[in-house]
Amino acid sequence: MTVRLRAHHLLCLLTYVGKGYSPAFTANYDKVVKRLGEGEGVVVVSGPDDICAPLLGEPEPHCLRQSAAERDRLAARDVGTLLGRPIQAGDRFMLDAASLAGMRKAFSAGLTRQACSGCEWSGLCDTVAAGGFSGTHL
Repeated sequence: MTVRLRAHHLLCLLTYVGKGYSPAFTANYDKVVKRLGEGEGVVVVSGPDDICAPLLGEPEPHCLRQSAAERDRLAARDVGTLLGRPIQAGDRFMLDAASLAGMRKAFSAGLTRQACSGCEWSGLCDTVAAGGFSGTHL
């Protein structure tokens, strides 16, 4: 199996500490993180992904808004620059310890945070990053 992730969730995963929009969302996120921790690969998708799944039953899921697509665009650009290759839908790769460490270092330095502008979770992510990513689930 492969975990389907939209580009901005490559950043969200770095600071995930078990908090989310609802209990169902958090339970699903925990399952996705567990799969990644067990070595499943990632495929980048355009639009809603495995993390978004519980939100898709809502009347107007935010994961379908243009703002989420713009976060994806910015995250793909910044993570692609960091990794030295473009990030686009269909790309497959592994999130191993070395890549996560490099992504967290860049995140802490603000190099990949443009996609986070205006996100309601940004304050939590700032705190997690400032704490050395202590308590993250991945």
